[in-house]
Amino acid sequence: MIAAGSLLVGQLAFAHHSTTGMRSNEITEISGTIKEFQFTNPHSWIQVNVTNESGEVEEWSVEWGIPNSLLRQGYNPSTFPEGAEVTIRLHQVNGGAPSGGFVGARFPDGKTIGRWED
Repeated sequence: MIAAGSLLVGQLAFAHHSTTGMRSNEITEISGTIKEFQFTNPHSWIQVNVTNESGEVEEWSVEWGIPNSLLRQGYNPSTFPEGAEVTIRLHQVNGGAPSGGFVGARFPDGKTIGRWED
């Protein structure tokens, strides 16, 4: 009975962290200015203002990991400072909304975070 319960909890956790709603086989790259870094549970969010092809500013929401895990990797609330220019790679959500899951980031000074391959 306990084993069955553990299996169910494991499956629910996997489903919660699934990338089913994202284009997991595609990388989208955006460049813009950090509006806010929400270093909060259950997931961190990076808000980025991006100028689109029409010249309008769109706010992108990029979901990242849980703060506890990010802290253990050396990241903190100042990792994405407000007003900083950044290029972010992400798995965009299905449907094309300006949102997705974090893959990697690069700052103008060349500093990279996450998975970034040239």
